[in-house]
Amino acid sequence: MPTPQARAYQRGGADAYGRTAEHQTSDGDGAPCRHCLKNIPKGAGMLVLAHCPFPEKQPYAETGPIFLCADECKAHADPATSPDVLSTSPTYLIKGYSEDHRIVYGTGAIVEKSSVASEAQSILAQDRVAYVHARSAKNNCYLLRIEGVGSPS
Repeated sequence: MPTPQARAYQRGGADAYGRTAEHQTSDGDGAPCRHCLKNIPKGAGMLVLAHCPFPEKQPYAETGPIFLCADECKAHADPATSPDVLSTSPTYLIKGYSEDHRIVYGTGAIVEKSSVASEAQSILAQDRVAYVHARSAKNNCYLLRIEGVGSPS
């Protein structure tokens, strides 16, 4: 998630449904921040809000719940390392999207965590694919967007 969007949410801005985020305390398990891409530590404040990782509403623009550190955090910045949010589950759902933000059919797959990067690169090599989403394989929650070699955001 881009830093300006994370800061807007952290400062009380409206979510995808026009509501302010719910404030909760992380239990330390399964609460990945979509900005720093780390799991929010046990006891830390976190925000729960509706997020749509697409620029506009359209049939493929999924909206769902996400977690965000309640306090300002630094964005995941090292493209050479896999973010923490891709290390806590054995499998992830990945799927490709076109430049007009529609799912490219045939690109969706549930992959082992060790294969997310290589499978995402294989999907990105397809002509119609502009970017890939990585999501929870269990709950379909949006985790991050991959645009090129080592570029989760």
